[in-house]
Amino acid sequence: MPAGINAAAVSDWFAQHVPQAAQPLRFELIAGGRSNLTYRVHCGDGTSVVLRRPPLGHVLATAHDMGREHKIISGVGQTDVPVPRAIALCADPEVNEAPFYVMSHEVGAVLHSADESALVPQSERAPLSRQVADVLARLHAVEPDDVGLGDLGRREDYLGRQLRRWKRQWEQSKTRELPIMDDVAAELEARKPTQIGSSIVHGDYRLGNMISGARPNEHWAIVAVLDWELCTLGDPMADVGYLMNNWVSPDEPSAGTSAPTQAGGFASRSEMLDWYADASGRDVSGVDYYRAFSYWRLAAISEGVLNRYLRGVMADAAETDTNVFREHVDFLSASAAERLAVR
Repeated sequence: MPAGINAAAVSDWFAQHVPQAAQPLRFELIAGGRSNLTYRVHCGDGTSVVLRRPPLGHVLATAHDMGREHKIISGVGQTDVPVPRAIALCADPEVNEAPFYVMSHEVGAVLHSADESALVPQSERAPLSRQVADVLARLHAVEPDDVGLGDLGRREDYLGRQLRRWKRQWEQSKTRELPIMDDVAAELEARKPTQIGSSIVHGDYRLGNMISGARPNEHWAIVAVLDWELCTLGDPMADVGYLMNNWVSPDEPSAGTSAPTQAGGFASRSEMLDWYADASGRDVSGVDYYRAFSYWRLAAISEGVLNRYLRGVMADAAETDTNVFREHVDFLSASAAERLAVR
């Protein structure tokens, strides 16, 4: 039985709240996530659903809110943005030591790496790239009030709120002193652009957080956008900067743990920006600031994950080389400084 699941209690809860999931249930931890844990629930009739719960061990307050994430996919699911279907929420931590929610299992491939995206035919990689840009523009066109997400967060001063949040996260989670993080934070605050408009901001929008696939005789498409735990309201350009950092060419180092575009054949960054600008009508000329912000924010997030590994509360702690995380935080903070020309 995978860690994080009380099979008997969860099965009993399913019998009451997800009766369409035929018993007995079998739980499988889906690899690839080091934050919220995702499990495929194999049902007795051969079908599947997906269960999401917070990571094991203590986490910062307000992080990993299952009710919030369930509300987000329920709201976005009313739009033309592809997401899994929300099925049920368990807010009672007595059932499984933490809240969790259940959503539909969508069939397709999660392109975590270049090895996986190499399975996408060369002729399909540019059209799939355009789908990524177009789906982001569709998300940013959604009026939050229309889908019950108007109270998801404050719309104004997104960058100011994010800078305060992740500075606080850094201070609470850092495992060593890294002055460049403070230098970049100060520069980001000093150069903060005026926010133009607001939208739903995914917060972790990249190809590795999507299910992609193709039906027979059809083009590859985005089947579902996943991992909404960092979603809020605010400046849509933050998603654009983050996507650009993750949209790496074959000869570039990865900005994150997932770099599917390193396989080659995908659209260039400039093509992605042009497509997004055309679909959204937004000015993307200031994207470098948002790229720096995204590198810096991801460094703070990665340091928090490193902290949990060092405390031994992650499910795969015994098999993980924490030096990789430390080096990655160094790379991200240096990349942020480079975008801002901070020495």
